[in-house]
Amino acid sequence: MQANVGRVDKVIRIIGGIALLAFAYYGQGTSRWLGLIGIVPILTAVTSFCPLYALLGVKTCEVSERR
Repeated sequence: MQANVGRVDKVIRIIGGIALLAFAYYGQGTSRWLGLIGIVPILTAVTSFCPLYALLGVKTCEVSERR
C-alpha cells in the first residue's frame, strides 16, 4: 500500500472521526451506532492509505511523504 493521504487530510480525518465517535458516545437511541463510522477516517489517517482514494486515483500526500 502506497500512502495517498496527506498531512492536512489526516488532521481533517482525525477531527471528523473523533467527532463521530463522540456522537456514538453521547448520542441517543439507535442512531448513536452511526457514530461508529468514525473509526474509518481515523484508521485511514493512521495508515495514510484510503482505499477510495486509490480507486479514484486521488493522492493528497507529497511525493516525499511515504511509508
